[in-house]
Formats: sequence, structure tokens, C-alpha cells
Amino acid sequence: MSDATLDDDAQRRFPVPDYDEIPDDLRERIDEETERAGFTPNVFAALAYKPSHFRAFVDYHDALVDDTALDREEVEMIIVAVSGVNHCYYCNVAHGALVRIYAKRPTLADQLVANYRQADVSEKRMAMLDVAVKLTERPTEVTEDDLQRLRDAGYSDEEVWDIGSVTAFFNLSNRMATFADWRPNDEFHAMGRE
Repeated sequence: MSDATLDDDAQRRFPVPDYDEIPDDLRERIDEETERAGFTPNVFAALAYKPSHFRAFVDYHDALVDDTALDREEVEMIIVAVSGVNHCYYCNVAHGALVRIYAKRPTLADQLVANYRQADVSEKRMAMLDVAVKLTERPTEVTEDDLQRLRDAGYSDEEVWDIGSVTAFFNLSNRMATFADWRPNDEFHAMGRE
């Protein structure tokens, strides 16, 4: 028997299905994540509302974090900086926890959310964040110069691609989380603060 639970309050603008009523493959993926995290992240409960979208979203998310030339700390830093600019409550809290865990720095996520420009990061990573935030706020102004700035900072072409991909995906995620009013699990608030 699974310990997974789909919180009815995971999203406030659309219903959350009953765990027993969702397709087997979604239950299997939710069970894996529940086992790994020790609780069921509310994003899984929210996305279960539309199974085909759940599959596509989770598959692309997994590809972004599993098949990247960036380190996981950098991926999570991009997510939190972009989510801070987009005022995405769910991602600020959930991925803020992951920044704290991967960076082993309890204050970094708060810095990134409040004003990424004041975060204590290297010049290389600041270039990464600057370009990610520019792509978020002013996508029509992104030029080859921005990509070259990343290369000059020391990022490979694959890493530059991954910076753009993570940024683009989490802009989508932020907008959906805001639109559907996804709520972060209480557990995320405390993770990585010690």
C-alpha cells in the first residue's frame, strides 16, 4: 500500500483527483517521489488533474534535471531566481528548499527570491542568472550577445542551451502554478535550513 496522499488543497482553482482514480503510471511516479521525499509534493497532486499534461510536464522536468551539463545547484538557482521575478509562491518555496539542500547554504534561496542581484554567487553564476532573468522579463531583447556573455563566463554551448531550457520551462511552470494556485507543502518551508 502506498503512503502517497494527494492533498485536496494542492491547488485551489481546480479539483485534485482521488489517488485511487488516477492512472496506474501516475500513481507509480507519485509513489516513487513520495518514497524519495518522504511526502507527496503538491505539484504531483495538482498535475494529476490532467494525466496527459502530468506525463509531459514530469518527463520534461526529469530530462532537464537528469540530462544537463549544469550542476543541480545551478539548475535550482535558475529556477528560484526566475520564480522570484515571477512571484511564483509554489516554486519559490519548493525549489528554494532544493537550493538550500544542493548549495548547502541556508540563505542563498532567500537572496535569490528577494533580489538575485544581491545573492552571494560567483561572477559566472551571476551571468547565468542575469541571462535567465532577462529571458524571463524581456525575451524579445535576448540576443547573441547574451549567449556570448555566458560562453565568455565559462559555460559550454550545451550549458548555455540548458540555461535557456530550464528558464523557459520554469516560466511555463510558474505561470501554471499561479494560474491554478498551486500551494507548496508545509515540509518545503523547513527543508535545508539547518
